[in-house]
Parts: sequence; C-alpha cells; structure tokens
Amino acid sequence: MAQNQRSVIADALLGWYDAHHRELPWRVPPHQIARAVQPDPYRIWLSEIMLQQTTVEAVKPYFAKFVAQWPDVTALAVAPEDDIMKAWAGLGYYSRARNLKKCADFIAADLGGIFPDTEEGLRTLPGVGPYTSAAIAAIAFNRPAAVVDGNVERVFSRLFTVTTPLPAAKKEIHRLVSDVLPHDRPGDFAQAVMDLGATLCSPRRPKCMLCPLKEMCLALKEGEPELYPIKAAKPEKPVRRGAAFVAVRHDGAILLRKRPGRGLLAGMSEPPNTDWTARQDGETSATAAPFEGDWQYASTIKHVFTHFELRLDVFRADCVDENMPQDWWWSLPETLLSEALPSVMKKAIEAAIPAATKRLLSPAKPN
Repeated sequence: MAQNQRSVIADALLGWYDAHHRELPWRVPPHQIARAVQPDPYRIWLSEIMLQQTTVEAVKPYFAKFVAQWPDVTALAVAPEDDIMKAWAGLGYYSRARNLKKCADFIAADLGGIFPDTEEGLRTLPGVGPYTSAAIAAIAFNRPAAVVDGNVERVFSRLFTVTTPLPAAKKEIHRLVSDVLPHDRPGDFAQAVMDLGATLCSPRRPKCMLCPLKEMCLALKEGEPELYPIKAAKPEKPVRRGAAFVAVRHDGAILLRKRPGRGLLAGMSEPPNTDWTARQDGETSATAAPFEGDWQYASTIKHVFTHFELRLDVFRADCVDENMPQDWWWSLPETLLSEALPSVMKKAIEAAIPAATKRLLSPAKPN
C-alpha cells in the first residue's frame, strides 16, 4: 500500500471522527485529548471487557453501575466476587466477570494499582487477550497498536475487498489495519473505525454515500458492499435439554442455589435444575426434581449459548420453608433483581411465576 494511500485513508477517517464521534461514557472525545485530557485506563479496560460479545447500548447501564460502585481498579480488587457477579448478572459470558476480578486483584497486589502501558505488558493481565491489549494500549496510552474487532473487520474487508473468508482473513485484515494506522493518533483512529462500522458501514444497508472512505472503497466500486466480509459457513449448534425447578414459597420467595465455582455460569445463582452441560443432556421430567412436591409443568424456555442451544422444561411447585439444603436460600420478589441470576435462569423463573414478579426481574426501561 502506497504511503499516500495510507495517509488519505487515515486523514479521512480522523477528520470524520473529529466531527461525528459517538459520545460514550468511557470515552474521552478527541477535542479533550487535544487539550491533554487523558483517557482513564481503568475505564477503558472495564468497557472493553464488557463490550466483548455485547452491544454498546447493553453495556452502558452496567458500566455506569460498576464505576459508581467501584470507581477505580483498587476498589474493584477489594470488592467481594459475589458482589461483582451480582452487578454483572444479565450481561452474559460470566467468565468475563470472574476474569475482571482476577485482573483487578493482580493489578492491585502485584502492580501497585497501575496498568501496564504497552501492548505486551497488558497481555500479561488475566483475561486480557490480543484484541483487548491492543485496544487499551491504543486508546488509553496512545500506543501504535492495530485494534481489530468485528466493526473493523467489516470496514477493512469492504475497503480492500478481502476475499478470504473469516476467520481465516483475520491476519490479512490485521496487516491492512497496521499499514494504515497513523502513529500520532492511534487511539482516535481505532475508535474512528469502530464508530464507522457501528454507524455507517453496517452489516445490512450501509450508508455508503455518507462514508468518508466512499471514494476509496473497492467494495462500493464493485457495487456489492454487503458481500463483505465473506464468512465461512458456521456449523449448526447442537441442542441440549434439561429441566429447571422453580419452588415458590407462600410469600412469593423463590428457592435458589449457587452453581459450582467452575464451568459454565460458574458461581452464578439459579433455581435447582438438572445436570445439563454443553456436551450432554440432563433429565427433563418432574421425577428429577430436587425434592418431593406437586411439580407442575409451566413452559419450555430456549437460550442460545456460544456453542449450543439449551432447552429447559420448567416446572413449578408451591412449597413451605422446610428441609431445604443448608446452602440454598429463599429470595423474596423484591430481592430477585439483586441476585446473580444469568439470563437463562431469569427466563426459567419468569416462565413459572406471576406477572408481578416478572416485572421485578425485567423492570420497564425509562422512556
């Protein structure tokens, strides 16, 4: 790629970003950076961990809640893991929350509360991989690191008509991003490409006529930008089966237990359910209930994980508070929202309880 072409692409993107950047709670806008306001590595790290496999709009309220409770990495390090899991509940991919705690502990105990300021140093942190280390290095410390997420893959595969299917094309796209990367504003450049992919260069019906790169985009010249990025066919996800048992006390409390500390949804709260995993089915009938009761079928819920789809047959029984395992507990309707319930378990409870309690689990969003 010619030096002139690299400069034209970078200048066009940065000029567009200066005028049209998204306002995000973890971001320092370019005009503030120009006035020597530096991004907070803690907020960049926290947002990048939350944004993995999750949308910006879904992350915003969780980010606000976390920084209000734990304003810096030292505060997060001294927080009990159960509190962090409860605050994370509903955001999904719960290994991220456990790694968040491990990483905060490591930074506080071993690094004096200071984040490494290089891509290589950041890679040593628990839960920080190639993408996240590049993003923090570029955005928080202005290091010349090539940041490549799904939005960046889409923009660059269209810009240069990358015909290799993803994920095999990742190395090629990374090289193209590295070639264009301006070393004076790498953080702004990374966020500019992400914003372009999120707002204009969308997967369907991209707004090409508004794009600052329209004169250079090879996919647009072909007239088929939506053909890119080319993706390898995904194998069909297996379907696993199981059963969940929602016990309801006379005051509306729900019986919960804590999942084991390892494996899928580790350490999260749940109503009792059978031993399904990503690789095997669990029992699906009322005979697998954890104790005797008038178990009635309520519904079957579906939940899609990364590698499989789960279908849980949900049963309900009205129970009195006696003879329950010592480490199980009853959660009143008004406290359910504060429990560390993953989305799949919220679905199971909602399938078996009255509408009033459902509203506590899924409160109305403000207008």
